[in-house]
This record gives sequence, structure tokens and C-alpha cells, in this order.
Amino acid sequence: MALHFSPAEFARRRAVLLAAMQAERLDALFLFQQESMFWLTGYDTFGFCFFQCLVVKADGDMALLTRSADLRQAQHTSNLTDIRIWKDGRDANPARDLLMLAQDFGLTGKRIGVEFESYGLVAANGRKLEAAFADVSDLIDSSTIVTRLRAVKSAAEIACVRRAAALSDAADSAALGLIRAGADEGEILAAQHNAIFAGGGDYPANEFIIGSGRDALLCRYKSGRRTLDAQDQITLEFAGVDRHYHAAIMRTVVVGEPRPLHLRYHEAAKAALLACEAELKPGRTAGDVFAAHARVFDEHGLSSHRLNACGYSLGAKFTPSWMDWPMFYESNDRPIVPGMVMFAHMILMDSASETAMCLGRTYLVGETAAETLNLPDLDLAIR
Repeated sequence: MALHFSPAEFARRRAVLLAAMQAERLDALFLFQQESMFWLTGYDTFGFCFFQCLVVKADGDMALLTRSADLRQAQHTSNLTDIRIWKDGRDANPARDLLMLAQDFGLTGKRIGVEFESYGLVAANGRKLEAAFADVSDLIDSSTIVTRLRAVKSAAEIACVRRAAALSDAADSAALGLIRAGADEGEILAAQHNAIFAGGGDYPANEFIIGSGRDALLCRYKSGRRTLDAQDQITLEFAGVDRHYHAAIMRTVVVGEPRPLHLRYHEAAKAALLACEAELKPGRTAGDVFAAHARVFDEHGLSSHRLNACGYSLGAKFTPSWMDWPMFYESNDRPIVPGMVMFAHMILMDSASETAMCLGRTYLVGETAAETLNLPDLDLAIR
């Protein structure tokens, strides 16, 4: 089996999950999030775009329901021994196959938690699931039960995060080495990915952001490439990835002479990032981190250019997004605790002047403060 963690680590994860299930009075759990399956068993696939479910009983028994294409994937990458297949076909309804599995497990009339909030359970299949179990068992929305546990990383996971952070710095160096007037965005992007793959890293859970000129104001990837002008700006957001664990960096690089707004906005972004960093410690909340971000930007008169969130947790994530839970937004009362890996990004987008300035890096929350994992130099990069 191609497992990235020890049997003891997987046993620890299962034990804390079973304790959480007991606290929620759940007889079983239907896991649809690929992240949950990977965390609990090592199962590694992008086959979650189809119906698949990992059933976990309160006594620790587990069974995976998936398609034939993922049978060997599950056998090779997970510690699962009970793997069942639903058959593709015109009239296939895998929710009925899941019902039969649940009946085999003695779950008729039981209280079953379900990860309804999942990319792996589209609305149409969610309806079929509820219909199949309507008169059989109580389905309880338990979408965050594993997500809450995943937010705090073990020592083994932190080792993966540190490797991911090193890869992110390698990707940053590769990009900075190519950014100049006349450079092609495609070559910059290729260099970043090459640094990560050559270093033994993985694909990221979403596309890297790369945009220059007016596209530097975008917070999402878009297709199409351009070459950099003599006076330009380019925004990059990317992540080093090790065994699906992410460590992200975000920055805007100026080509040529920076405009006064670039200098002003960078000063504000750096101050805001350091203010958020000071809040990233036990005893604070995710909302406190956002409040620090908002306070600094508002003091600089930039409230109209900032976003309504300034970062989020990172971990082992699958497509379509590396963003994890919790997120930094107003009044989020989720506590910051040791072992969390958090990405704080300061984003300023001035549409009127078409000026962008972004700055972000990844932190590990310790017992008393946050440890910086990447992007040690916060100075404005000028090429």
C-alpha cells in the first residue's frame, strides 16, 4: 500500500473521529469529502467527481462504496479492506447501493451523520440519498465533523506542510528569476510548477493565480497569457504541495518603476499582514485576525479596496480549491489553536487606478505565537 502515514497515525485519527461521533450520538457517518477519506484512510483519488461514500460505524468498522475505476486505487492507496462497487449504467442509482451497504452494517433505524457539504455529493445525488433513506434511517447533517478535526495538524502532517512551504519558496524564487519586461506569463507559470514537481511536490488543489497589467487585480485564475511591459505589475498566488498538503504565497511584483500607489499600498499590506500575524495565536479567533486586517487597511483609507475575508486554513485538499476551514472573516468566533496552518493574504484592488497590491504567506500556530513558514522577506519585489 502507498500510505503516507504510519498505522499509528491513522489509528489516532480514527480514535478522535469515533470520539467526536460518540459526542454527536451518531451510529455511523457517511463521508463524501475526499479530504475526509484521505485523512482517515489514505485513499487518494480524483474519482470523487462521481458518487462514492466512505461509511464509518461507531465501532470503527469502515467500508468504501465507489466505482470499478477506483477499486485498485483504493486498494493501493488506502488501509481499507472492505471496498464495494456500484455498477455504471443507464439506470444506476448508487444511493440504493449505499442503502444496501448500510443495511449490511445494521444501520436500519439508526442515526447517521452525512457530509452534505461536499464537492463529492452533488445536489442530484443528495436528493437520491435522502429518498433512499427516507423511511429507513435518520440522516443528520454532519458536514464539519471531520473538517474540524483536520484543522489541527499532527506532527506527521506538519512535516508535510514544512516540505510544502519549502517548495513554495522554490516556486517563488523561480518566478522572481524570470519576471522582467518582455517576460511571458506562461514561462513564469511553467517555472513555478517545474520547481514544485522537480522537488517532489504534487499538483495543487486549484490553479495558480497569475495576472499582469489590469489582470493583476484578479483573485482567480483565467486562461490566456501576455508578456510583461516595461512598466507593469503581476500578481501571483501559488502553493507548494506535498502529499496534498499546501503552503501558499501571494505577492504582487512591480516591473519597472513602481507607481506611488504601489509603494503606499505595499506599506499598508505589509502592516496589515504583520497585524494579522500578531493575532494568530491561542486565545484569539479567526474574526480577530480579520479585524486586524480591516483596522490597518481602514486606517490607511483603503476600506473600499480590501476584501471581506483575508485568509483561511490550509491542509490536505483536493480540487477544486485549496481553501480550507476556518476562514478569516468578520465576527468568525472559531478559536485559533496550536497546530493550525493558516494562510493570511492582504489583497488590495484599486479598480479606478488599476493598481494591485497583494501580500500573503503561510503560518503555523504554536503554543504562544505564529511561526512563519515561507516568504521570509516581505519587501516589495521590483524587477
